[in-house]
Amino acid sequence: MSASKQKKRLPPDQQATDRILRWGTDHPGIASTNPQLKLETYTLTVGGEVENSVKLSWNDFMALPKTVSVSDFHCVEGWSVLDCKWEGVKIRDIEKLVKPRDVARAVTFECADSYTTSLFHEELEGDDVLLAYKLNGEALDEGLGFPLRLIVPSKYAYKSALWVVGLRFTRNKELGFWERRGYSDSADVWRNDRYRR
Repeated sequence: MSASKQKKRLPPDQQATDRILRWGTDHPGIASTNPQLKLETYTLTVGGEVENSVKLSWNDFMALPKTVSVSDFHCVEGWSVLDCKWEGVKIRDIEKLVKPRDVARAVTFECADSYTTSLFHEELEGDDVLLAYKLNGEALDEGLGFPLRLIVPSKYAYKSALWVVGLRFTRNKELGFWERRGYSDSADVWRNDRYRR
């Protein structure tokens, strides 16, 4: 791709790079070590304002419909990786399973390292919004959120939570870890909305 085409694809103040930085290796996490999750004991809990709360084992999760989506990944620190090929399950397919109530306007994502972030229901409707377990044909490694991470390409990557272990459907949007510390709750990459005003 030519430099001019690449520049047109990038949101404001972003520079293309060739790989996503890994937590705990390239980048410090919020805890001293990354969570050590095992597929044999992994559970994804989905509850809150839903008709059918569920606890999914890894095998249960992998039985859900799969989606492959190619999208760009943008970090609030100013780097982007283009054409990431993610494999996972659409949030819409999780919703079919649990049937959110009409009052559920948002979803809080809970992670094994106590990280949280929240998005409005309509921000999760896209075909490219996934709970992903593979990147470019390879299972996620620990530093990329093994075994499961959220991918929301239109938002800065702090909305794409790693090590997801729970989804909680809520009446109101909740401020997550970085949003409580001054980062924008909208995290809109095209509006360059990085910090709370």
